[in-house]
Amino acid sequence: MNLNERQSDILNWVQQVDYLSIETLVERFDVSAQTIRKDVNHLAQLHLVRRQHGGIALLSTAENIPFDDRHYLNGDIKQRIAEKLAVQIPDGASVFLGIGTTVEYVAKQLQQHKDLKVFTNNLTVAGIFSTIPAIQVRVTGGTLRHLHHDLVGEDTLQFIRQFYFDFGIIGCGGLDESMGVLDFDPEEALVSRAIIEHSRYIILACDRHKWGRKAMACVKSFEGVDHFVTDEVTPEQSTLLAKNNVKLTLSSSHDV
Repeated sequence: MNLNERQSDILNWVQQVDYLSIETLVERFDVSAQTIRKDVNHLAQLHLVRRQHGGIALLSTAENIPFDDRHYLNGDIKQRIAEKLAVQIPDGASVFLGIGTTVEYVAKQLQQHKDLKVFTNNLTVAGIFSTIPAIQVRVTGGTLRHLHHDLVGEDTLQFIRQFYFDFGIIGCGGLDESMGVLDFDPEEALVSRAIIEHSRYIILACDRHKWGRKAMACVKSFEGVDHFVTDEVTPEQSTLLAKNNVKLTLSSSHDV
């Protein structure tokens, strides 16, 4: 996927507000309507947004962008988050790496760790470790979601329930100040909830654009998260996390 910075900003924005008019986008980015229409056409051709009369709309609160398209969205931010998170994981730990592209970036940063025991339902994560014999990898069973390169369903949940991991690392579809961690599909929400319930320490990894995103399936309140690694939070979000005893690490600063 080839998006310029403005197109990435448009995509992040529409995921938070459902609908954006051409006029609103022209005013926000201070470019011509023709330029915005080219951006909108490009996003629609990639099946990242829906064209509506006079603007664009979110695909669905029950449908995330396919994995291959999400992979490069906010890639630099995800890379820095992953670097910050990986240093929190000691050698020799058991780690469940869940669904999502940010988790994939984390997996790449863990490749140099020693004696890790990695568990995952994320097939891309499994592939990242496939050439590193020193790291043990166990992949869940389950139903393959082709667009998202992961496994979900009762077999996945039964696998997770056999273990108690040192660390559970999860991404999310959205963050809500009242409801906490959200995902797009109830099945992926069930997997993330099982990881939370069967891990000693939960680390949530996602970028700031997930706040306010219209995902529909509830995973867990912020009380279920021990540590949140992200790029940026508002003062209000920082206060909310502190009230829920969530440790916060920003990718550009020290832990707070």
